[in-house]
Amino acid sequence: ERMQKIMKLRSNFARALREELFKYEFVEIETPLLTKSTKEGARDFIVPSRFNPGKFYALPQSPQQYKQLLMATGIEKYFQFAKCIRDEDLRADRGFEFTQLDLEISYVERDEVIKIVQDIVINSVKNVSGKIKDENFPVISYKDAIEKFGSDKFDLRTPEEKEQGVLAFAWVVDFPFFKRVDKNDVAEVLDGKSGYTFTHNPFSMPNPENLEDHMNGKNVEQIKTTQYDLVCNGYEVGGGSIRAHKSEILKATYKIMGYSEEETHANVGHMTEAFDLGTPPHGGIALGLDRLIMLLANETSLKETI
Repeated sequence: ERMQKIMKLRSNFARALREELFKYEFVEIETPLLTKSTKEGARDFIVPSRFNPGKFYALPQSPQQYKQLLMATGIEKYFQFAKCIRDEDLRADRGFEFTQLDLEISYVERDEVIKIVQDIVINSVKNVSGKIKDENFPVISYKDAIEKFGSDKFDLRTPEEKEQGVLAFAWVVDFPFFKRVDKNDVAEVLDGKSGYTFTHNPFSMPNPENLEDHMNGKNVEQIKTTQYDLVCNGYEVGGGSIRAHKSEILKATYKIMGYSEEETHANVGHMTEAFDLGTPPHGGIALGLDRLIMLLANETSLKETI
């Protein structure tokens, strides 16, 4: 009975999210599973190609490249419930495969994305009788979060609110764009040839005040990015950013990570070519459906929600 209740909650919550997105005139589009590798900070699961012996598809860690290409085609508001597959260390709140509500919007700034996503989340949580601590989600810088809570995934609930299953959402902003490579992490070593790798993904825009340093590869550890994370009850339940939409900015990111022009073209040449044709400014987010259901159901493991 408990599991049936959670499955019905998942279905109802997904329906509520869909209905909210359609109110904003989003278009639901599916993207391929057999794809080219996209750098999201974990190892890929790979599938051998029968028609090309010795070559492989990567199962998508996220639809990042596809949704940015959709922005180039004139689809101004995209979403999908995307299955994402990452070969990373397992935890109670992390599995090899997960479902994210993936969305992207053209012609937006960071605060506009935050407002739209916040509205969609609040209305959908209310639709399934979830309790929210504060409907005006606090916005906290990464630096302040680390100083105050010791983590960028913090819990704002009181002990009483924890017992009541209240959801305490907050936004974390102004993340460092790059970090030094953890030499014990194979994926980071492969991604960061220069000794620097990205903190979230390489497709983000730097903050405007850091753009000049970014383009020149200077003061790398001081470059902040337009990344924003949605946290709730001590978990990250969403992450997004305003994206790089000009080829020279994306190329500069890869250059900082130690990629030659040829290596950059091999990795993301299809994106830089699309950007050169004229791609609008855009940004988006991916919300972790499994984690949100876990919190709504007051569970402590993703296994209970899948």
